[in-house]
Amino acid sequence: MYRIILILGLLVVLYFLLRRTLRDFKRRGEPDRLPPGKNHMVQDPVCRVFVPRGAAVTEDIGGQTYYFCSRSCAVKFHEQLAG
Repeated sequence: MYRIILILGLLVVLYFLLRRTLRDFKRRGEPDRLPPGKNHMVQDPVCRVFVPRGAAVTEDIGGQTYYFCSRSCAVKFHEQLAG
């Protein structure tokens, strides 16, 4: 009798663990749902430094906005695109 209760308990725990894992796996590909504000951290594509969006240097290139930590990183990015 105790074996059946133990097995049922383990199956319930296994069910919830699998359910949580599958839920996390599905969410991995979804974008963030909260709109980023000025304090949202963005990564510089050149030096990989994170800077607050409100303090970043922005450049619109090809219809996409890029955020840089400084003007020199923006210039290096333009050079990489051209060269």
